[in-house]
Formats: sequence, structure tokens, C-alpha cells
Amino acid sequence: MTQIPASSTTLPKLATTVAGDPAGPGLLLAHGATGSVVSNYGGLIPTLTATGHHVVAPDYPGSGNTPRATGPLELDALADALVAEATAAGMDTFTLIGYSMGTAVAVRAAARHPERARGLILTAGLAKADARTTVWLDLWLRLLERGDHVGFAQVRALGGLAPERFNALSPAERAAVLDPDPSLPPAGSAEQAALVRVLDTTADLPTLTVPTLVIATTLDTLLHPSHSRYLADHIPGAEYAEIATGHLPFVERPEEWQELIHTFLAKHGL
Repeated sequence: MTQIPASSTTLPKLATTVAGDPAGPGLLLAHGATGSVVSNYGGLIPTLTATGHHVVAPDYPGSGNTPRATGPLELDALADALVAEATAAGMDTFTLIGYSMGTAVAVRAAARHPERARGLILTAGLAKADARTTVWLDLWLRLLERGDHVGFAQVRALGGLAPERFNALSPAERAAVLDPDPSLPPAGSAEQAALVRVLDTTADLPTLTVPTLVIATTLDTLLHPSHSRYLADHIPGAEYAEIATGHLPFVERPEEWQELIHTFLAKHGL
């Protein structure tokens, strides 16, 4: 077993979705900041279990039914907590599927537990926030701190959907995505967004040796697709694919996104 330094942050027990055949190939899912297992992977998990996979999908502190953290989130602790949930579910090895901030969680988990990771699928992700992303995150954090739920709903919608998709929404659909209900964003949104602002997995990337697929969202106004291109260029042997969506491929083109994932898993026997 690889010896790794213990992380310095204590997290609450993660509420975890476990689905599929326990004897099937393992998949460990890492969702995005200000999201949840249901919002990011609710449509994907049934398709994964239908192909015989064993799926473990934890909610971060403050998402789903996981209690909110009492302090700042730390990437090592979050990565280790996800791996611990896979272990608790009887999963010895697994392919990591990460979305947005979850790509960094997946990369760090694979780097810290290389004997467990068999593959990586990274969608709309990043290794480190650039200047533009940092401004986005500062805006999110300021709105959350002020309790400006109208503003937060607006920036989430504008950052999440491609411009063409947002403009094509019906009035009712637009009202739904701009709903300022404070109960809609996860309670831990501020801590999760703050983690995105400081995470850095650039040193992890060249150490990865497992089959990897990077999926860029080419109409993404929140995380520019150049972030995905960077991941693909710096992970040895990584495969690269593009999907013409904003930051939410599971909303805009779910079938196309799922097909990319399933094709990669089948290709590599994962």
C-alpha cells in the first residue's frame, strides 16, 4: 500500500450513493463545486449500472445529505475521503470520473492512491484556476457572503449554460434556472468554491499512468476549454474529446456526454 502523508483536515462522514453490481468494475465519481451527486450525475449513474458497473458517488461536505464542513476544505482530505468511501463499499480498484472541480479531486485521488486507480475521465475540469476563473470565483464568494441569492442564481446560470442555450430557454425555463431560492444551492457552496480558487494539481499530472480521457466543453464560459486542453497535454497518453456545450454537458448534451464516457470505458476494459 502506498504510504502518503495524512491530510490535515477532518471532514464529516460523506453521504454516498452506492449502486450497481458489487462484482462489477468499480467507478468512483467526483462531482463539481456547488453541485451534488444528483445534480451532476443523476442521469449518468443508471447508464453506468446498466453496463454492469459498481458505482460509488459521495457528496462533498455541504452537498446532498453530507453535513457542512466546520472549516475550509482541503484537496488531499477530500480526495482521501472519496477513496475511503470506495473502500467502505468494498471497491479495491476503480476508474475515477471527475467533473469540474471533481477533476482535481479525481486527479489528486489517483496521485495519492495509484495502486487503486485504473483510469480517469475528466470533464470540464482544471488543474489550477487562472485569472479569469479566479474573478468568477471571487464574484461567487462575494455574493454568497452577502446572501445575494438573486445574484448568485444569475452568475450560476450565466456561467453554467452556453450563451445559445441560455437565450433559447423559454420564459418558464429561464425563471427556473434564475430561481433565487436560497435552499437550491448546496449549503457548502462557499467552501467548495473557495477550494477551487486555491487548488493546484499541476505537479500531479505527469505522474499519472492510467488510461485517461479528457472531455472539453467548448462553449464553456466558466472554465475555458483551454483548461481541459492543458490537462490532456500534461497527462501522459491522455485521450482528448470535445463536446459543444457550456459548463453543464449533462444538461445540454447528456446523451453525447454519456456516449463518450461509455465508449472510453469499453475501449479500455474499465
